[in-house]
Amino acid sequence: MRIAFLTAPEGVEQIELTDPWQAVMDTGDTPRLISTRTGRVQAFKHLDKADTFPVDQVVADASVDEYGGLVLPGGVANPDALRLDEKAVALVKAFFDAGKPVAAICHAPWTLVEADVVRGRTLTSWPSLRTDIRNAGGTWVDEQVMIDSGPNVLITSRKPDDLKAFCEAFTAEFTEKG
Repeated sequence: MRIAFLTAPEGVEQIELTDPWQAVMDTGDTPRLISTRTGRVQAFKHLDKADTFPVDQVVADASVDEYGGLVLPGGVANPDALRLDEKAVALVKAFFDAGKPVAAICHAPWTLVEADVVRGRTLTSWPSLRTDIRNAGGTWVDEQVMIDSGPNVLITSRKPDDLKAFCEAFTAEFTEKG
């Protein structure tokens, strides 16, 4: 099964991309990097530039039908840029409309807020998103991992320290749904 990883061209938190990516590979599934531009995405280690990663597909060419699930890595700048891109937001919403599982960590739920898919859902995130999630109709909890089984499974996590639990939770759900 192919799993979509959606990032902006710059600003993704490297470990929140690479650890989940490896977790997907460890299950035998195929991760694919989707971005709003071709080329490479620039990852960061907090505020410092880190590695770059090749884009497999641009958002405009991506279809939910090609993927079994969606992972939204965090980093402050990454979801902030994605939520300003109409096609990226539409792709995120399409995963929800199709009932496919979605996983988001740290600041990534900002993109979920923009896609208007948190209403009636319970999720966690980096604490500074708490008010945004509540204002969008979601329930925010301070837990390592939150699995909301709504019409589609939504797995969220707070921060890099939660990556092990996040990866275990979303790969188990994605494998079950795939």
